[in-house]
Amino acid sequence: MTAATDEQLLIAARSDPAAFEEFYRRRVGMVVRFAARRTSSPGEVLDLVAAVWLQVVASIDRFDETKGTAAAWVLGIAAHLCATDARRKTAEAAAVRRLTGQRTLDEDDHERIERELEAAAVAKGLLAAIDDLPAAEREVAELVLVEGLSPGETARALDMNAPAVRMRLARARRKLRRAVPAGEAVWSEEVI
Repeated sequence: MTAATDEQLLIAARSDPAAFEEFYRRRVGMVVRFAARRTSSPGEVLDLVAAVWLQVVASIDRFDETKGTAAAWVLGIAAHLCATDARRKTAEAAAVRRLTGQRTLDEDDHERIERELEAAAVAKGLLAAIDDLPAAEREVAELVLVEGLSPGETARALDMNAPAVRMRLARARRKLRRAVPAGEAVWSEEVI
């Protein structure tokens, strides 16, 4: 095997572990030197060397000796991995720059977010309670309480008289107050 060229070894390595071992022994130093020139710590060198050889194993069937030498092919893999890593680091640095200087959440923000989450939970319960109303009351409650129309606008939209709308709205509000849990009633007073 020692008389074989790198290209012959790499082709034989597709099915012969001994050929791969010989090729690895010949070229691992080249890969280490390449990695050492392009990284900033011993750990990064080891990571890059390992990644290169894993990629060599994974793509060994794609080596084509008519397109170049085995050494150039391996260095091409190493260069590609370095470029990919550089793009990832650039993207990470850009993300960090965008986040730098951003205001962090303070206690008031946390309280506001908690209130909004509680209000959203109540709103879901309230919408479910509105869905459970009889059809005539639900129609009025949706337009006034959910869509924000006035009782007069609702009367015109439904082609009803205003006293009938106010009566249905009053019944709907009574039922909704019973449906809203006591601890949530303070928030719901504005709506119902």
